[in-house]
Amino acid sequence: MDTLHRFIVELAEAEDFPGEVSAAPSDVGDALFGRRPVAEAVMGMADGEPAGFALFYPTYSTVVGRAGIHLEDIYVRPEHQGNGLGTALLRHVAGVAVERGCARLEWWVLRTNDPAIRLYRRLNARAVDEVEIYRLDGEALLDLADAAGTPR
Repeated sequence: MDTLHRFIVELAEAEDFPGEVSAAPSDVGDALFGRRPVAEAVMGMADGEPAGFALFYPTYSTVVGRAGIHLEDIYVRPEHQGNGLGTALLRHVAGVAVERGCARLEWWVLRTNDPAIRLYRRLNARAVDEVEIYRLDGEALLDLADAAGTPR
């Protein structure tokens, strides 16, 4: 979990994520191996050492009527980029999706991440421009839950 957490921090730094990563290694461990796991991860290796990871979780489409997979994060350490490890990680997750009968493999990418976007286009992934991503977090999430009478 420590290595995976370190990679998450490195990814956030590489993407200029605003603020600090609040997840601790134990949070990652709970998400993957806790009483109610909510995600899965695969570690990419190079020369016998961890060099990257992909973390994903199940989704469901009411329109398609089938499960899917959301790729939350994919990261390859800079010294291993360009060697096919990112593609190998994507292939692995795509294989998991196919084995499970999923209709979709989806992910988000920062518009500024040109190398990743070029890779995704080479793999024939398409940008989904018919949807917008919205998020409730922090006080806005708590306020809406309060309106439903949800105890904090």
